This record gives sequence, C-alpha cells and structure tokens, in this order.
Amino acid sequence: MILTERRIIYAQDIMMLTGRSRSYAYYCLKRVKEHYGKSKHHLVTLQEFAEFHGISVDGLRFSIIGKTQAVQQRADFI
Repeated sequence: MILTERRIIYAQDIMMLTGRSRSYAYYCLKRVKEHYGKSKHHLVTLQEFAEFHGISVDGLRFSIIGKTQAVQQRADFI
C-alpha cells in the first residue's frame, strides 16, 4: 500500500525522521500533546508537530511519505 495523504504522525515516523530511539520519539509526541493540551489518547497531527518544532508541513509530509514508500518498496523486493 502506497500512502499519499496522512494527517497523523506516529512514533515510527519520528524515529525515521530523527534517527533517534523509540523512547525519544514518544517523548517528542508527549511534549507536543502537553503543549496543545491534548489527553494521552489523542493523536498528534502533522500540522501540530511541524508547528511545534518550527518546520514546514510540506517538508515533513514529503519526508514521511518518501521514507515510508522507500521502506515499502524494499519490503516488496524481499
């Protein structure tokens, strides 16, 4: 499945973007949720994550979609 549009960012996405550990990715999500006053069960959007970290949404979306597609293509190859 090739993703073309996503609104939610997950810890795995943050791990791929930053090259850091899973615990760091969850820490980043926790900080964004605290900033926006979200509960533990709420999801974080790409827009919220990008604004919090001062990066463009388009660049973030391109990075996530591009890396996800590359991983999927490698999995299909194997």
